[in-house]
Amino acid sequence: MSTQNPMQEIPEQESLQLLTQKDVGRLVFRVGDDIEIFPINYHADGRELTFRSAPGTKLAGSIIAGRAIFEVDDIGEDEVWSVIVRGSVRLLDTAAEISAAEELELQPLVPTVKRFFVRLDVDEVSGRRFHRGPEPEPDVEPTD
Repeated sequence: MSTQNPMQEIPEQESLQLLTQKDVGRLVFRVGDDIEIFPINYHADGRELTFRSAPGTKLAGSIIAGRAIFEVDDIGEDEVWSVIVRGSVRLLDTAAEISAAEELELQPLVPTVKRFFVRLDVDEVSGRRFHRGPEPEPDVEPTD
């Protein structure tokens, strides 16, 4: 990657792998005319992203919306990357799903009780990596 091409697409498999390296990102969904965004901690495994929730806007809204976007990123000294996934959202409700989710290392970020497990089943993945550096000189001089 160079300053001539400071942005690079990240292949899908690498993007999914990068999701597993972090545990906090942003969940975005739309209900009616309102767009909601929530920071969440999560567990990623392949094309499944699981998070916990208490009753409220995040839980009800994400289930009503049925689809969501999730974004996670990392800002380093030399590069920045961002992964965005899209997919359907569903409440885990079978005993087997809940039992498996309870085994994940997925604790609330704040000391609250979050008894519901929600799954985002990923069907679209995109990732980008950006080279950090000074702003280049413009190619064209401004005119008066």
